[in-house]
Amino acid sequence: MSVSMRVMSAGDGYKYLLHTVAAADGERPLSTPLTRYYAEAGTPPGRWLGSGLPALADGRIDAGSQVSEAQLELLLGMGRDPGTGAPLGRAYPEYAASGASAAQPTTDAPPPTHRRAVAGYDFTFSLPKSASVLWAVADANTQATIAAAHHKAIDDVLAFMERELAATRAGEAGRDGAVAQVDVTGLIAAAFDHFDSRAGDPQLHTHVVVSNKVRTAFDSKWRSLDGRPLHAATVALSELHTAVFADHLSRALGVQWERREREADRNPVWAIATVPEQLVTEFSSRSRHIDIEKDRLIDEYIATHGRAPSKVTVIRLRQQATLATRPEKQLRSLADLTHEWRSRASRLLDVDGTAWARTAVSHHDAQKPLCAEDIERSILNQLAEHVVEAASERRSTWTRWNLYAEASRQTMGWRFAATDDREAIVGMLTDAAEQRSTRLTPPELAVSPARVPPCR
Repeated sequence: MSVSMRVMSAGDGYKYLLHTVAAADGERPLSTPLTRYYAEAGTPPGRWLGSGLPALADGRIDAGSQVSEAQLELLLGMGRDPGTGAPLGRAYPEYAASGASAAQPTTDAPPPTHRRAVAGYDFTFSLPKSASVLWAVADANTQATIAAAHHKAIDDVLAFMERELAATRAGEAGRDGAVAQVDVTGLIAAAFDHFDSRAGDPQLHTHVVVSNKVRTAFDSKWRSLDGRPLHAATVALSELHTAVFADHLSRALGVQWERREREADRNPVWAIATVPEQLVTEFSSRSRHIDIEKDRLIDEYIATHGRAPSKVTVIRLRQQATLATRPEKQLRSLADLTHEWRSRASRLLDVDGTAWARTAVSHHDAQKPLCAEDIERSILNQLAEHVVEAASERRSTWTRWNLYAEASRQTMGWRFAATDDREAIVGMLTDAAEQRSTRLTPPELAVSPARVPPCR
């Protein structure tokens, strides 16, 4: 997945974002040609994103401006305005520890668990491995172009989240009350760029932490973000992000993409056609470590159960192997990393890595991008059948977001002229697939208005 999501707790949960930030050269934007010359060990400071920013600090925080530690402490640690310190609605609730009593612990009881309030959602946006490899060894201008495409794709997906997912709940949840899902004015997010994987391989990725604090559109009150749609749509966001990034990079560099199969417990991936798989493998040592541990766990499972694990079990064993082989993050300068990556690529390709990268982004025979109106309705109808078919092979029941994810996969081979064109086609394809599915839950018969007029 090119997008993953984890919940961030209130308090000091935000501090891990600051552990790798460089103190000196790190203020240079990732998208500039100077990126490769960072001498400081670490990554650039965060930057603010989201259309909800004007509601903060009396409008003094602009999108793209630098995030400070004090601002993060206020917003994510305390639920306060990062500019003024004013409370943004109710304070984060505090929960008592559950489990064994803290006053009278018992040796046999499990340790108490502490429930913590949600401060935000950390969405990690990662480039396809072939794109990270190309970025790692390319010249400064190409590096900047790839990083710019990465940032544009993040902006597009965040805007999609604001339109399609961002909401809060208002009303009274008591016995006789009613709760409605209502629109918000936008999301507030902080983005942190990282260069490498924990194994030191190139992996350009960005942590986008979406604040749990949102402002309700109809009454301007601060409430909590409804996290249910975010959880439900994460896979769909991942598929959309991969396709949108591919569009941006193809328009900028003329690269073409191809679908590559992988082992049975891993989904196929789309890769830049001119980046050889052997180079991707060279810079995938983290995956190799996981595979070795996964194979050991499979052998252990067979010895214990006397049979091979199912596909679902293999996926879970791989997840277990991922956690078991997770190394500590090493802080190195991008200049040092780039030098190492170029040397490794040059040895493998038997040619200067940066010179090879120039040939990998040739604009010859670039695919002409499509507009939404270029796709005939009959083609969408045929493809909708494949979307439903693929969804039914993966699960017995599915949601609209499952169909949206599959529609994005089915159209990944198409390059679009603009993100709006892609979203329009994927949306129409999802609608057509939904019409071909049997609804198990009844549709909403009536929609409550945002504001009920008074009786006369």
